[in-house]
Amino acid sequence: MVRWHTWPGLLALLLLLTLASAAVHAQRWGGRGGWRPNPLREGMPDRRGGFTFCRLLYTHVRVEPAGHGWNTDYPASDHNFMLRLSQLTTTDVSGWSDGEPGYAVVRPDDRTLFECPFLFASDVGTADFTNDEVVSLRQYLLKGGFLWADDFWGEYAWSNWAALIRRVLPFYEIIDLPADHALFGSAYAVDRVPQIPSIQFWRRSGGATSERGAESAEPHLRAIFDEHGRLLVLMSHNTDIADGWEREGEDDDFFFSFSGDAYALGINVVLWAMTH
Repeated sequence: MVRWHTWPGLLALLLLLTLASAAVHAQRWGGRGGWRPNPLREGMPDRRGGFTFCRLLYTHVRVEPAGHGWNTDYPASDHNFMLRLSQLTTTDVSGWSDGEPGYAVVRPDDRTLFECPFLFASDVGTADFTNDEVVSLRQYLLKGGFLWADDFWGEYAWSNWAALIRRVLPFYEIIDLPADHALFGSAYAVDRVPQIPSIQFWRRSGGATSERGAESAEPHLRAIFDEHGRLLVLMSHNTDIADGWEREGEDDDFFFSFSGDAYALGINVVLWAMTH
């Protein structure tokens, strides 16, 4: 969790921004956090002036409870994160000609993948890649790309994803990111991996956070490094960091419980990935 005394200004600013924008988000995205079955658009933003948030559009071959595949938490989480990154740091962000922040959707074998400084994948326990997609993703990561896989719960989802990412990077091991790794303090002091549930589960369960009970009780931030120590892949397992972004304006209690931690970790990850 974030050490609250290190960032009272961040929490206050987030709250003010959330209260000011909640009605706008509700009108724009509607219910369910704005989830959409299809991409709003594919490819890179037409106004490329800074950081671009790229989401991976993969083929899903199985279903996880409360998941939707590649578009879980999309597009509100991507939109909100880009907006808050630009407001809470000095980072310039790309944008679309209609004024939307520059969040993009790319496929594993699309050449625009190699224009992405940052690639995000959700509900990855349901994913599969063709052989061509495996090769493309391997080339992307080895040429300097970065992938963050989020929001997959329990051992079955983990085993599916671990087998898949080992096809992409068979020569590197998966480890738990050490608790003293500098990423945890790259912008905000994050003391431990926050467990953030979907807002639907949190409401149904009366405030519980582990979506698979005892099986998913411990959240993990796992990583793959290359031989030079560069972080290639980050995996937030047994937690849904992006729901803290997506649902920031829906429920004050959920916001205070989870959104601050979600943004703190997310900003740390982006700043680390972009500077290392």
